[in-house]
Amino acid sequence: MTEGEDRTAGRQDPTWIAKDPLLGAVVVSAGQIAARVSELGEQITKDFWGRPPLLVGVLKGAFVFLADLARAIELPLEMDFMAVASYGTATKTSGVVRIVKDLDLDLTGRHVIVIEDIVDSGLTLSYLRKSLLARGPESLAICTLLQKTGQQRADFDVEYVGFEIAPDFVVGYGLDVAERYRNLPDLRVYLAGEPE
Repeated sequence: MTEGEDRTAGRQDPTWIAKDPLLGAVVVSAGQIAARVSELGEQITKDFWGRPPLLVGVLKGAFVFLADLARAIELPLEMDFMAVASYGTATKTSGVVRIVKDLDLDLTGRHVIVIEDIVDSGLTLSYLRKSLLARGPESLAICTLLQKTGQQRADFDVEYVGFEIAPDFVVGYGLDVAERYRNLPDLRVYLAGEPE
C-alpha cells in the first residue's frame, strides 16, 4: 500500500451504516483522516520540540481525534479535557456558550494546544480561547480536525487545520447529532434537518 492510499477504499459499510437513511455521502474517509492526523502529529512534533505541550481536548466531539493525534505526536505531553455547550441536541450553535466541565490542570506557563473537532462560526472557540488565555499559558495554539469554509464570525487564527469542508452538517469520527454517530470511522453528511 502506497503512502496516502485510502485503506478503506472498496470496503463495504457495516449494515447499520448502509441502512441508515440519515447518513449521506462520505466527506472525509477514514484513510484520509489517518493520513492527515499523522501529518498534523509530525508538524506539532516539529513546532513544539523542546517544549512539551499540554493538549486540551474539547469534549465530547474531539475525543477520537485527540486520541489519534496524541499518539502521532512524538513528544512527552500531557492531556486535560473540558466540555463546553453551545449546540445541545441541535445542528446549529445557540451562540450561548457555557463551560460544563473545566480543566483540572493549571495552565500557567504551559504550552497549550486546544484540540477541537470542528470550527463552524468560531464563536464557541473564541469564547474558550479568551477564557484559556486569561489563565496565563506561555503559548496557546488551536488544532481542529475540520473547519467549515465561509462560516467564521470570530477573528482569530487556527494554527492547525485537518480539513476544510463545505458548510454541511457532518457526523462521525467523534462528531455527533444528539449523541449518535460518534463511532463512524469516517465523516459523512447528516441528511436530516435540525432535531426537534
